[in-house]
Amino acid sequence: MLRRLLVACGLLLAVCSSGISPASAAGPFGTIHVGNWIGGAFSDDQTGAFSHCAATAPYASGVSLVVGQNTADAWLISFASPTFKLNKGDAAPIDVTFDGQFQARLFATATSSNMITAILPASAARAFQRASLMVAQAGQATLQFNLTSTGPLLNVIATCVARVKADGLKGAGDFAKLAAKPAATADAGSGGPASPRSARSNKDNKDNEKNAEKGVTRSGTGFVISASGHIITNNHVVEGCTEIHGNLNGQPEAALRVVSSDAQNDLALLQGPATSFKDYAKLRDRSVHPGDSVVAIGYPLHWLLSSDFTVTTGIVSSLSGILNDTRYLQISAAIQPGNSGGPLFDTNGLVIGVVAEKISALAVARYTGGTLPENINFAIKTGMIRDFLDNSVVPYETAAPGGELKTPEIAEKARAFTLYITCTGKVPVEAKR
Repeated sequence: MLRRLLVACGLLLAVCSSGISPASAAGPFGTIHVGNWIGGAFSDDQTGAFSHCAATAPYASGVSLVVGQNTADAWLISFASPTFKLNKGDAAPIDVTFDGQFQARLFATATSSNMITAILPASAARAFQRASLMVAQAGQATLQFNLTSTGPLLNVIATCVARVKADGLKGAGDFAKLAAKPAATADAGSGGPASPRSARSNKDNKDNEKNAEKGVTRSGTGFVISASGHIITNNHVVEGCTEIHGNLNGQPEAALRVVSSDAQNDLALLQGPATSFKDYAKLRDRSVHPGDSVVAIGYPLHWLLSSDFTVTTGIVSSLSGILNDTRYLQISAAIQPGNSGGPLFDTNGLVIGVVAEKISALAVARYTGGTLPENINFAIKTGMIRDFLDNSVVPYETAAPGGELKTPEIAEKARAFTLYITCTGKVPVEAKR
């Protein structure tokens, strides 16, 4: 019976390959069986190369959901039904809402006459992983999906991708069982269990096994936001950490603690000794516009580059992020790992965002057929920051734009409240974030 289900699943998943474009796929290799989700690993029939891992679940509406991750670590979601009458290649927006709170607009493409597929952004994948209800609306059609077992499902799919990339399709097995083993430890900076952004390679997992007893350390940036020593950073910088430290350039290290966090919007509030900080950032109280100049400050690749913070400049490219996510600004200022959580300034030295992430060049290149994106980065808007601080009952200051400052002046001003943040978490070898 299970084998028959897997064969049916393979037919349904065949078009959910390494991107939105349809491709001939063979599989499943190995099995994914989590709750009512069935799937496995799949290869491209034309090349024989591993293309993706995915699983499907049927619903009483007659529409099946397919969730997968490809070799570029991008998450995909498909809606399939024999009643669909689609023209292959047609594109359509699909608005999804998780638990009545998190919303995202997906841009889907018909990969066959009865299936439509979209890239699932990292934030939406995290929401999908935690939600119990998803509502999808396309045009006048609205569908509801009760989500069960999606937390472990995405972990297992990420494990499948990591295992097959490391060991090949011949070693495919029961990925649900393999997920309990250390080979699919998630990227520590990804901001979620079995992160929708990426799963580590086998080599990285072996390194994690060696270092698990002494803990895993990662770093990022943060900035002081109140006279009481409150600090804003990204949630993915400090999530799961047992020890957190921050230091201003050239100052002694200070112990920090988490006051509150918002994983869905990737924000965290820390607090350190107020006496350690002489100044704090102010938030801009006016809207920004496309084309406005910005300055990003942070500690990227701190172990490799300068021990001082780095300063990059650019413009506001768009007032929304991936798939029109209005929580974000798109910016052209260059950022790297370690910039996460750092302040984004206007030319008046006021904070207009929290640097959050850069687009995956590899994922976009695979999706577009080789085009490498340049200067596409994102920052969380001050509206989200203010809501987060208000909910955390933390005082902060806003200011209207005044006289413009030169970039060196902004950097010098930021030196008094921009921190290099490190955190350490104890991770058991057999555990998986």
